[in-house]
Amino acid sequence: MEERIFVDQLNRQIRINYPPKRIISTVPSQTELLYDLGLNEEVIAITKFCIHPEEWFKTKTRIGGTKKLNIEKIKSLNPDLIIANKEENTREEIEELANLFPVWISDIKDLNDALAMIHSVGEIVNKQERASLIADEIEMSFKHIKPLKKQPKLAYFIWREPWMLAGKDTFINSILSDIGFDNIALKLEGRYPEISATQLQEFNPEYLFLSSEPYPFCEKHFIELMQICPNAKVKLVDGELFSWYGSRLLHSAEYMNKLLCTI
Repeated sequence: MEERIFVDQLNRQIRINYPPKRIISTVPSQTELLYDLGLNEEVIAITKFCIHPEEWFKTKTRIGGTKKLNIEKIKSLNPDLIIANKEENTREEIEELANLFPVWISDIKDLNDALAMIHSVGEIVNKQERASLIADEIEMSFKHIKPLKKQPKLAYFIWREPWMLAGKDTFINSILSDIGFDNIALKLEGRYPEISATQLQEFNPEYLFLSSEPYPFCEKHFIELMQICPNAKVKLVDGELFSWYGSRLLHSAEYMNKLLCTI
């Protein structure tokens, strides 16, 4: 093994023994990417939210949740690489880990960031060719999306009590923009703003998307929102295909085109 320096998406230099043999992933979408890159023995631990692939979820050591990592367990595992994310992990925990181990951090706001992450992770784990194939397939599939021309107003819900939306500078918003929606959350402050029933009525969106994650929305929540916005069309959408920025994007474009056919 040799020591190499890599640069993450926060422009931090990461010095690792290459290729890494003891990898911990603290982000579900990046865990799935590592699996699809063909790594198995190298990935020694994942979070309790890393539900894909199912075989890893059932068998891999778990090191807590994305925002509440088990630091002591991670220390005991002595990883030679931790793959994290600026938004999904807490700054304090990642900084503590970075003082002890090489931590590569992604920062994803749009599809280009996601594709760059896939290439970079492939490089750092010595799976460049496979990563390029995945990234190229994702990029090509998104070119076949036919965005809406009329740009209907939309609210994309990620939480209830309080109601919260996906807003500016989020990966979800970039996808909504790419497929032709006018996201009303851009008129509010913050990346994941709260919204009141009164505000929702004032914005008068044509569509309300209820994400399947992180809040487990289901059809019973339709009634609540239809009472607030009786003229809006409410749809339950697959949150993973809107927000997971790893290899799950291989399935997103087809899903988006089917969804757009219902608009």
